[in-house]
Amino acid sequence: MTKFISEISSNHNNSLNRCKKLIKVSAESGFDIVKFQLFKINELFSAEVLNKSKKHRLRKKWELDEKLIPTLAKECKKNNIKFCVTPFYLKAVDVIKPYVDYIKIASYEILWTDLLVKCVKTKKPIIISTGMANIKEVVYAVKTLRSNGAKKIIILHCVSNYPAELNSLNLSAINTIRNKTKLPVGWSDHSNNPLVIYRAIEKWGA
Repeated sequence: MTKFISEISSNHNNSLNRCKKLIKVSAESGFDIVKFQLFKINELFSAEVLNKSKKHRLRKKWELDEKLIPTLAKECKKNNIKFCVTPFYLKAVDVIKPYVDYIKIASYEILWTDLLVKCVKTKKPIIISTGMANIKEVVYAVKTLRSNGAKKIIILHCVSNYPAELNSLNLSAINTIRNKTKLPVGWSDHSNNPLVIYRAIEKWGA
């Protein structure tokens, strides 16, 4: 059965009230899971990048306060929707472990072995994205997760353009990844055409 994830990402403006509203709207819209990101700009980007780029420094406003995690988990339970977080630094895994139903690993972090292993040790189901990875890197991540005891792994085929053009989506890769890994594979949509989601489900069972 297809499950739908509502990507709140950093659209919360670090406002608890806005977070709660987005969780409630996601649940009312029929989503099964809601996903946030937990990162710190100082750990996500090098000092050189932050010194040179005001655009990157302004992303400080996008950070989610760690202290909100327990409250967001309660809000998800209240609205009968599962809670998922993408950790972007190692300590973030410890922060989210007691509260999340799923852990999502971003595509450009699937070669970060320490993060993969730490996520496995939480014993939570793990979702990995493929947007900025090739098939060898996806296979590496899966092998790393499995060898460290991961019991439930879900892969999301993704194209990391915003928005992703229709001629770049390659939905058939869903089946390719599924055959290569023998794992459930879905679709993480960055296009602006809702028909893409219908096609991914109808043709490939994403």
